[in-house]
Amino acid sequence: MPVPKRDNRGDGRGSRCRRRALTQDHQDHAALAEIELCGELMIAASAAEGPLSRARIDEVLRRAAGELDEAPGPTR
Repeated sequence: MPVPKRDNRGDGRGSRCRRRALTQDHQDHAALAEIELCGELMIAASAAEGPLSRARIDEVLRRAAGELDEAPGPTR
């Protein structure tokens, strides 16, 4: 029976687990970004006197997305 090739961690899991971890990091980052956008919409809606117009929603999301783009991403 062949012995699994070990990586620098010494656990034999290799690059497959590193890819899985990077994918999970990306998914976590995307989920947090969606939560941030949702929060910005809720803040805007609570401050508005009536329903948000589509233009106002677009404005809030564009501004929030711009702020998220400027924020540092996950470290690898």
